[in-house]
Amino acid sequence: MTLTRTAFIRKAPSPEPKLRTRKCSLKGCRERFVQKSLMHRGCCPEHAIMIVQEEKARKDRKERQEGLQKIKRRADYLKEAQAALNAWIRSRDAELPCISCGRHHTGQYHAGHFLARGSHPHLALVEDNLAKQCMPCNVHLSGNQLEFKKGLIARIGLERVEALESDQTPRKYSIEELQAIKAHYRAKLKQLQEAAK
Repeated sequence: MTLTRTAFIRKAPSPEPKLRTRKCSLKGCRERFVQKSLMHRGCCPEHAIMIVQEEKARKDRKERQEGLQKIKRRADYLKEAQAALNAWIRSRDAELPCISCGRHHTGQYHAGHFLARGSHPHLALVEDNLAKQCMPCNVHLSGNQLEFKKGLIARIGLERVEALESDQTPRKYSIEELQAIKAHYRAKLKQLQEAAK
């Protein structure tokens, strides 16, 4: 039997497998550690437990929000749309004084309705019907309507105020329309806030 030269060549030892390192997934901890498996995401057992608890809490929050979304009524969507519009009105008029008394002060401001939501629900989400109003005028003086009208005429003109007073167009918004109104005014508020920076 003849031995070939290749029979005596030793195989080189296989290289050590490269250890994969990653950062700890726990918020606030960025400690690097050697990852032993794809499920290994914490630098120590305590952090691994905390990561699992955070994920469970996040999942529970998501499920709760989805559950609330399913039982929401049209009135809830209307409330959210009104809140988005009110926030935009207060931001839009931030530099202006109260529409009714014409003063600047450090107290609380509301988005006051010229024609009240109770008697004119169809105008609740009409921009011309709202303006920044101080809390004393809006709450204690029931909107201070006469002065509100004078201030509104000065801002948007008599023609638009009269059109608002004679507007009897029924507005029964669908849930989709209310969601669109909310998204619209949130986007406008974001634009104002970014422009103010």
